[in-house]
Amino acid sequence: MPSNTTATQARKKSSCSLRKYASVIRVIAHTQIRKMKGLKQKKAHLMEIQVNGGTIADKVDYGYKFFEEVPVDAVFQKDEMIDIIGVTKGKGYEGVVTRWGVTRLPRKTHRGLRKVACIGAWHPARVSYTVARAGQNGYHHRTEMNKKVYKIGKAGQESHDASTEFDRTEKDITPMGGFPHYGIIKGDYLMIKGCCVGPKKRVVTLRQSLLKQTSRLALEEIKLKFIDTSSKFGHGRFQTTDEKQRFFGKLKA
Repeated sequence: MPSNTTATQARKKSSCSLRKYASVIRVIAHTQIRKMKGLKQKKAHLMEIQVNGGTIADKVDYGYKFFEEVPVDAVFQKDEMIDIIGVTKGKGYEGVVTRWGVTRLPRKTHRGLRKVACIGAWHPARVSYTVARAGQNGYHHRTEMNKKVYKIGKAGQESHDASTEFDRTEKDITPMGGFPHYGIIKGDYLMIKGCCVGPKKRVVTLRQSLLKQTSRLALEEIKLKFIDTSSKFGHGRFQTTDEKQRFFGKLKA
């Protein structure tokens, strides 16, 4: 194994050659899978990211700046629009009514009614791609554009709680009982407006918006008034465990 001095010298040498000869700078990033508790997966996800903007020397310096870790607030900011890339929930093999939303046939239809009645003319003697057919539904690669960042939270800081200027209750961002099928948020997090692609524990890629945002909704500054931390398993009557204990009082042992 090379010593720390040798490794530093090799890194410095490669940095100099990159500044001198490279025309494009890309970094290979991986996820810190050990920080995710409750996952069976042990392998990290790998991704190659191209660094844009500035000179080659600036790009190399920027890459070395985040050599150990890329914090979420180094890339994204509150109130900006981002894109989410991921794979949707898999539904398996499904029929045309569920998959494409075609109308069910009348009750007295012969040989099934959750079908397409006519799949095309005699000629051309093939089925067109525009005709709804049964097959795989879900587990598709999708890019959702223009998701507004409502809040960015850092682990161990004040931003990790769910209190706002209008709701001064001391409570953590994790709802009572944890997020269903996920658990408790212990690290950094990002709160976005709207839905997110895929099931709870699937990896997603976040990127800066490729479009120049000009709409009032995109440029609007958001001030959160209330963050709901009631239980997501049931009806969710209480925001904190203290509130629940005050309501029920002393219970039988």
